[in-house]
Amino acid sequence: MNVRRILLASHGTAGARAADRTVLALCREPGIEVIHLTVVPDLWRGAMGDDWLNNASTREQYCRHIESELGSEIERHRCELEPEIAARGARYRAQVMLGGPTECLIDLAAETTPDLVVLGSRRPRGTSGLRSSVRVERLLARVASPLLIVPHPAP
Repeated sequence: MNVRRILLASHGTAGARAADRTVLALCREPGIEVIHLTVVPDLWRGAMGDDWLNNASTREQYCRHIESELGSEIERHRCELEPEIAARGARYRAQVMLGGPTECLIDLAAETTPDLVVLGSRRPRGTSGLRSSVRVERLLARVASPLLIVPHPAP
């Protein structure tokens, strides 16, 4: 299989970093394009209804804080990954989408027609952190490209 365009779904967790390393290993020759998708799940917006956020000013300030933190995390990840990809002679393009991870991945795959889609596997039970809601069955049914799911690294 001739892989020239890779869609990498990664957001900086241990499992996603395993997917990052796999994509870096696939960048063996110049001219490969890596499209790095970071999905910001829209579920964080549900936190806006907490009782302690009892006025509009406090809610807006909290929202700006969350958006700033998310933006900083995404930018740090991009700043780590982009130079490593460029050092291998590959092109890098970052894409940030707000919504459901499965739907965002399906939409971007349809738009970019990658030769390969790479993402990390689900976080093992008992591992702390938010569980991604990627529905692999839906990806397999809706994405025409081969899908590579990288195993979560051993603790």
